[in-house]
Amino acid sequence: MFLRSDIGLDQAGGTSARSFGRAPAPPKPLTLIDRIQDRFPDFDPAPDLGSRIGSIEWFRGVATCAGLITVTLLLSPGFERPIHGAVTAPLTGTEWEDARSQSISALAYGATTGMRGEASGLVRPLADTPERPILELTAVVGAGRRFASALERAGVGAGDASRVADLVAGAIDPTDIKAGTRVDVTLGRRASRNQARPLEKLAFRARFDLAVEVARVDGGLSLIEIPIAVDHTPLRIRGRVGSSLYRTARAAGAPAKAVEAFIKSIATKVPMSRIGANDEFDLIVERQRAATGEEQLGKLLFAGLDQGRREVQLVRWEREGRTMWYDPKGMGERTEGMLMPAQGRLSSSFGYRTHPVLGFRRLHKGMDIAAPTGTPIRAATDGTVQFAGRNGGYGNYVRISHSGGLQTAYGHMSRISVRSGTRVTRGQVIGAVGSTGMSTGPHLHYELWKNGQAVNPRSVSLSSTDRLTGGELNRFRGLVSSLLGTPVAGTAKATSENDAEE
Repeated sequence: MFLRSDIGLDQAGGTSARSFGRAPAPPKPLTLIDRIQDRFPDFDPAPDLGSRIGSIEWFRGVATCAGLITVTLLLSPGFERPIHGAVTAPLTGTEWEDARSQSISALAYGATTGMRGEASGLVRPLADTPERPILELTAVVGAGRRFASALERAGVGAGDASRVADLVAGAIDPTDIKAGTRVDVTLGRRASRNQARPLEKLAFRARFDLAVEVARVDGGLSLIEIPIAVDHTPLRIRGRVGSSLYRTARAAGAPAKAVEAFIKSIATKVPMSRIGANDEFDLIVERQRAATGEEQLGKLLFAGLDQGRREVQLVRWEREGRTMWYDPKGMGERTEGMLMPAQGRLSSSFGYRTHPVLGFRRLHKGMDIAAPTGTPIRAATDGTVQFAGRNGGYGNYVRISHSGGLQTAYGHMSRISVRSGTRVTRGQVIGAVGSTGMSTGPHLHYELWKNGQAVNPRSVSLSSTDRLTGGELNRFRGLVSSLLGTPVAGTAKATSENDAEE
């Protein structure tokens, strides 16, 4: 316990405590299995039967398995004497009927799901069930239906529905209310069950920039218009074309119809096959952003494509009821050549001939195209109808004025489809082939006049370019300046081939 210390104090004696460390734990008694494993360390009573097939260890494992199976069969009661567990007695009588009413099964198997049990003596019937003081409903305006009808279908009384419809019609145009508009309706308490609930409040979005509320005040209904501030700044998207112009623009947030219009307009200037992956597109679409958070995208306003050495810019412009595309200088599409006005056989050319009816020789100022009666006649190019009606030997006759001092005339028509003063476009149907006037059979007499002189229609190849002038050009330039000053709201990320495949 104590040790002698000879250090210090002239070798005076001392004592110190001795450290023993951790005492070893007593050994556990060996079990039979431990003794067998110590005796036979390489012995495995249950080897893996999936490995070393055919070895001594494998056969020993098979023998062990067979022995265990044999012992199990010997200890079992046998198949002819099974061990029966406790079985609940089958339900009968009232218990069976109660269980059937609570079961969830097919009716063919005896279930009576939905059966209600008889009320006990503790249940007291109510003389009258109380109604909710307020009902909140939603009405949907259907296509082609009156506003009052939508309210009546939601439960609003006929009188209140008619009064609300009159109030709404006095404030806004009912046609502004689009099909599918949701109307929030609040109905109040009624005096009896035989009466319709009175309308307490109604609210809906009449237009993108206007909300309407109808409320009951002092026993009457009054309408409140709630203007909604709307920002009309267009949306401008710019980016690299990548593997697909359509996918890239759509991924950047451009609406599908605007992208389709962009492709169609650009295709008039640049073939789609010549648009490269590194080309940059620039598009501007109409956008309305309400103060309440909603956003609406509309038509394409500007289409641009930068190919490095060449830049294409087109601006949308409404002219005479038609949508046209012009470059920033006001130059429109270039029309090459004149359209053959009717499909048929050339029966007589321009020049001197013996008249088939009069019988003497004179100048034939046009060419005849033989075709069945009713064959459509189309305008050779854009222009304005100067005359449409009966004209002596020409029969039903149409004369159209074009740019560059040119005029075209169409005779012997069976039907006229245009009126004087209207503007027609290249290829537009203006009538049908016939045999009116001085004619020997159904055909179209087609003339071309240049500066007041009849010329051979086959000798003139008309090429025209639509151009804005005067005050219209000034208004157009103002629009171009405004659009080009629109900030870029988003930069499109070009799609790759892998993105396209996904």
